[in-house]
Amino acid sequence: MRRFSGRREVAIGLGAYAAYLGVRALVVNARGRERAARNARRVCDLEERLGIHVEPRVQALLLRRPRLLAVLNVSYVTLNVVLTVGWLALLYRRRDPSFHRLRRAAALSLLGACPVFLLFPCDPPRALDHFVDTVSELVDLDSGLVVRLYNPIAAMPSIHLAFAVVTGVGMAQTARSPIVRALGVVYPPAVFGTVVATANHYILDGIAGSALAAVALRISRALER
Repeated sequence: MRRFSGRREVAIGLGAYAAYLGVRALVVNARGRERAARNARRVCDLEERLGIHVEPRVQALLLRRPRLLAVLNVSYVTLNVVLTVGWLALLYRRRDPSFHRLRRAAALSLLGACPVFLLFPCDPPRALDHFVDTVSELVDLDSGLVVRLYNPIAAMPSIHLAFAVVTGVGMAQTARSPIVRALGVVYPPAVFGTVVATANHYILDGIAGSALAAVALRISRALER
């Protein structure tokens, strides 16, 4: 049975976050932002060729429902991190054997995305003219202390989706309540809808983030064996 060590978990979490911030320090500059703007246009162009550039229409529908959009804004800013960390903390407290596999998958998802963030910085849709930055009504993600805590030009792949898939799988497999297990199944699609509606990720971002999580989960299971 794997040993549970709080110090080790804190070290792993801070180490993965430090790698993420290290990439941020390398790309968030004038040249990186120019590349991010170009890459955002490339993502949109590719989606249009594939016939999946539906983000403007999705957001236009949600803009007519300000109360629902307000809930989605709050969810985008808070729920993903809180639920990801919270579920892992719950499994750790229970000394659940699945904890190490899911924590490893979450860390692998973040670390696996870092090379893409470095080589392919990408603006989120809200930075483009035909989108509305709805989250700005709640918090400004592009200035002040907030922007120093995350990478604002790391839309591809979506870490929100990667974490949602890992957390959703964890909930579906380890929750004691059948209701929570069912919520685990619908949680990743709900996050996908949220990040698109709030203009923080593209369809391709969500697909890439989901695929990244699937690979991370598979690698984590293999390492466990």
